[in-house]
Amino acid sequence: MLSKNNAVAPTTILLIRHGETAWNAEKRLQGHLDIALNAEGERQAALLGAALAAERIDHIVSSDLQRARQTADAIARARGAQIGTQVDIEPALRERCYGGFEGLLYSEIAARFPLEFAAWQARDVDGVLPPGANRGESFREFYERVTGAIAEHAAAHPGKTIALVAHGGVLECAYRAALGLSLETPRDFKVLNASVNRFVMEEGVLRLVSWGEVSHLQPAVLDDLT
Repeated sequence: MLSKNNAVAPTTILLIRHGETAWNAEKRLQGHLDIALNAEGERQAALLGAALAAERIDHIVSSDLQRARQTADAIARARGAQIGTQVDIEPALRERCYGGFEGLLYSEIAARFPLEFAAWQARDVDGVLPPGANRGESFREFYERVTGAIAEHAAAHPGKTIALVAHGGVLECAYRAALGLSLETPRDFKVLNASVNRFVMEEGVLRLVSWGEVSHLQPAVLDDLT
């Protein structure tokens, strides 16, 4: 066991969801499909960047999907010449891949894939998704990918503050990990566009500090996992 003198310094994590997209607004499932921010999302990203401009951020890491990258770039631009203006890209922070569900409205998914939709809604964490342009992931596979990526980046930056810009499903996984929630339990917490969600990773344990900060945004933002 490490002594206090040899203990690894905790890492502060700002986990941020991308701004709004047109598909968020109409509740069309995005997953790995690469959808850009809409005008409202760009506005949200600019406000988010302004709100975080004076905060310490040592590293910014983004999912490789453009809705996250655009949001991360807005945070970096607002920091000017400060440290923490370069955005590193991490594909492991992508949203869950939903296979054949992607690109469809929830009503269309229910009509085309009734059995798979029912399993998804019942939170079958090992449920197989229908094939599509991309191979679907079970929720358990997705959770392991995301929490592993968060832990890896935290371990690489002890004592630092990192901003991870990602997606609604990524935020859900972090929330469940920090609170020790079963993957099978319903999601009874909001996951908001352009929200700031604060965690600390200390000796491999993720702890939630604050959730769903959106005071920098007006009007209210969407609660959606895509």
